[in-house]
Amino acid sequence: MNKRVMLCAVLSMGFSLPAGGLERADVPEKYRWNTADLYADDAAWEKQKAEVEASLPKVAAWQGKVCASPQSLLAALDDLMAANLALSRLSTYASMRSDEDTRGGKYRQMSQAASDLGTKLGAAAAFLSPELIAAGKEKVDALAAAEPKLAPYKPWLDDVLRWAPHTLSAPEEKVYAQAGLLTGVPEGFHSAFTNADLPYPAVKLADGKEVRLDAQGYTQYRAASDPEDRRKVFQAFWKTYSAFETTLGTTLNAEINTHIFRKGVRKFRSCLESALFGANVPEAVYRQLIADVHANLPTLHRYLKLRQRMLGVRQLGYEDLYAPLVGSLDRKYSPEEARDAVLKAVAPLGPQYEADMKKSFDERWVDFLPSAGKKSGAYSTGVYGVHPYQLQNFTGIYEEVSTLAHESGHSMHSLLSARHQPYVTSDYETFVAEVASTLNENLLYRYNLAQAKTKEEKLALLGDRLDNLRQTLFRQTLFAEFELLINETAEKGEPLTGENLTKLYRGLLKTYYGDAQGVCRIDDLYGIEWAYVPHLYMNFYMYQYATSIIASSALTEGIVAEYKAGASPAKRDAYLKMLSSGSVKEPIDLLKDAGVDMTTSAPFRAAMREMNDVMDEMEGLL
Repeated sequence: MNKRVMLCAVLSMGFSLPAGGLERADVPEKYRWNTADLYADDAAWEKQKAEVEASLPKVAAWQGKVCASPQSLLAALDDLMAANLALSRLSTYASMRSDEDTRGGKYRQMSQAASDLGTKLGAAAAFLSPELIAAGKEKVDALAAAEPKLAPYKPWLDDVLRWAPHTLSAPEEKVYAQAGLLTGVPEGFHSAFTNADLPYPAVKLADGKEVRLDAQGYTQYRAASDPEDRRKVFQAFWKTYSAFETTLGTTLNAEINTHIFRKGVRKFRSCLESALFGANVPEAVYRQLIADVHANLPTLHRYLKLRQRMLGVRQLGYEDLYAPLVGSLDRKYSPEEARDAVLKAVAPLGPQYEADMKKSFDERWVDFLPSAGKKSGAYSTGVYGVHPYQLQNFTGIYEEVSTLAHESGHSMHSLLSARHQPYVTSDYETFVAEVASTLNENLLYRYNLAQAKTKEEKLALLGDRLDNLRQTLFRQTLFAEFELLINETAEKGEPLTGENLTKLYRGLLKTYYGDAQGVCRIDDLYGIEWAYVPHLYMNFYMYQYATSIIASSALTEGIVAEYKAGASPAKRDAYLKMLSSGSVKEPIDLLKDAGVDMTTSAPFRAAMREMNDVMDEMEGLL
């Protein structure tokens, strides 16, 4: 989420990053995650890798015996889950160490080795789902009922049986699992190329400072206060991507081909159905989101006109969407100030939640600072039986304070789920995951707004909330519509070249931002932006950012109201129960239990009312 205005922290004059960036060895230890909590060293990783490899014959030996008795079913599942858990730790460690410096080959090779091992485990266990499905629901339920220790596996078993129409024979499942070696190649290429090999440009700003526009530099300097600087940044950055339009188009086309492969092999009607089936989210939810957004583009355009008014520009351009609305409040946070702000903001979630988050900061679960070769962006990854980890690229702007709140929401979700669930149901679907992250962002916004003492501070925060809604709701839905469009184009057998992808994306940009109506000018060059979006390699992931901010807005309203009134925290407890529930229920049902029904447009309409109310308040202040 992109935000520039910093309001409530004390200005930190002591925190700054060297102009040329840091090497990993120069980053203070307190700002680096402690991977020793996962493996003491690489030798310990190699030892567990060998143990997992040695366990594969044990898993495979259960073929034909899984449903022989309740005890054999329990033993087979225990063996599989033990291997899965160890493999997830291997993969996480290798991936994290590779992300520290993507230029190095050692950890990338370890990550690939873990991926290959995962393919082998998938092949060794390929018989399991077909055997359970062949046995049928009645027999599987009877086996589970006869062995109390199988109770934690019941949601997992029910889900396996739900996949019956899309499950292959055991030999076919083995071949499909082995194909996993190929399906991750496009994403791997995109990540390696854009993080390590893309020749990022440098530009000279109006103050004479020359800056390098890698991913972090682009994020930082696209928010420059000078309109001409913003245009320079956009033009240089997107011209660089445009130079590789053919290569990156070929890469994304290869990714979409993996979707076509999954759809055909698993006998789904469409790539969309294939992607949503795992979380059991109705296709109607995805399509209704896009329809709701198009019906409410006038609300987005109203905000864009308000942004134009506050910036004082004659014509709003796409490059103006990240500029600070109130320049005098454009301050810098230190990592410590960011931590403090986030901890104070989450107080409505209770003292235990706050203490757990503080522990994540104190015990180095977070890798804070950017360094040469480090993976761009931010993420949280859970490690069952250890703790979650976070990657950040913190330079001190408010956007990254909000990113810290966002990723900390994911981390607390993983922590609570692992604390209350066995491994088999500790994971959770993205559909609820992004509720945990965006709710924390909303709490940060509300905390800052409550602390604001001047009209300018309130305007900046209200504008920040609007831009959050623009980016998380409207922009992510634009990505989601683009993803649906290119998958449907491929399903028709039509080509997806870089040029065609740019044309399709440019058309959506112009529609969403009202280019034809003069609301926001979209330079044709900016149609290449699709090539920058790594989530396009995550198979219909991004719509969940939009659905989640809709759900989290409704949940936050109730939680904060209880907290301010000093009332019994029923809504808070229902929300924390959802975070603690892992995958014991379908995500749609988990949200219903927490108080939000995402099968209707009612939560979206409520979000639009909030957006218009915020604009009413801003216009009143102006």
